[in-house]
Amino acid sequence: MGSANRLTNGQGRHPLFSFGVISDVQYADIPDGCSFIGVPRYYRHSILVLQRAVKSWNNLKNLNFAINFGDIVDGRCPKDQSVNAVNKVVGEFEKFNGPLYHIIGNHCLYNLPRDKLLPLLKIPNPRGGGHGYYDFSPTPEYRFVVLDGYDISAIGWPHDHPNTLEALEFLRRKNPNSNKNSPEGLEGLDRRFLMFNGAVGKEQMEWLDGVLQDATNLKQKVIVCCHLPLDPSASGQEALLWNYDQVMDVIHRYKCVKVCLAGHDHEGGHSIDSHGIHHRVLEAALECPPGTFAYGYIDVYDNMLSLVGTDRMKSTNISFHP
Repeated sequence: MGSANRLTNGQGRHPLFSFGVISDVQYADIPDGCSFIGVPRYYRHSILVLQRAVKSWNNLKNLNFAINFGDIVDGRCPKDQSVNAVNKVVGEFEKFNGPLYHIIGNHCLYNLPRDKLLPLLKIPNPRGGGHGYYDFSPTPEYRFVVLDGYDISAIGWPHDHPNTLEALEFLRRKNPNSNKNSPEGLEGLDRRFLMFNGAVGKEQMEWLDGVLQDATNLKQKVIVCCHLPLDPSASGQEALLWNYDQVMDVIHRYKCVKVCLAGHDHEGGHSIDSHGIHHRVLEAALECPPGTFAYGYIDVYDNMLSLVGTDRMKSTNISFHP
């Protein structure tokens, strides 16, 4: 992960900026276990993956910021340990010598409600009300749009919150199972209608449209970030945002969006959709056996992104029209 890689991937050019990436740490001080489909999970080792990532990012000395793509503490973390566990992981992230941006994931919300989680993660909340979507521009040429995929969700909001009630009614209509985290009997893309997923709400959709219009006016290229994947070809059906299709309809109205980055589907994935937008889902830190790792950094150029991955995070070059 040194300068030789940077020059090779950038075709001899220096990047406009670079940033660290990691997803799905899902730390918990509990014995190793498995996912609901039997994939091994290494709850205590995952924080070692994060520590290695932060050390590596700091050693590079020229990363402008880092993004955590959600799920910092696992849902199996004992609830009386949730605050301490979140603070422990946040403390490791804050050893990074630069700005950090966090994205809300479902496991974060299993542990803490939004009103406690957002301040701990220092998630910008300019509109108030506990929303976790925001944007930022590290350079004049680029803008990052961070979506809150659990805006409409049965987790994280108070039980009587309109967003909770909307999500529960949605699940009642879309998923006939008593266990709303079970895809049993659901076919194809309908398998995404599970309680551990969520949706982008109407206000956030209008905000997204406005931000993309503004980026277009400023001739900025946009990178969209969300915990939940936005393209079926980059992800398992069970991991998709409930209304990924509506979100992509908004995104496809503009030519400024070049890449969508996500976590949640621990295997990772990469696709190019019908409008030429790249979708890259990042491999999970949680599923790294001891001695292996999954993190990386991305060099950003005028017409490409170069993800330099470590171990289980696959390096990926993403080219697009400037």
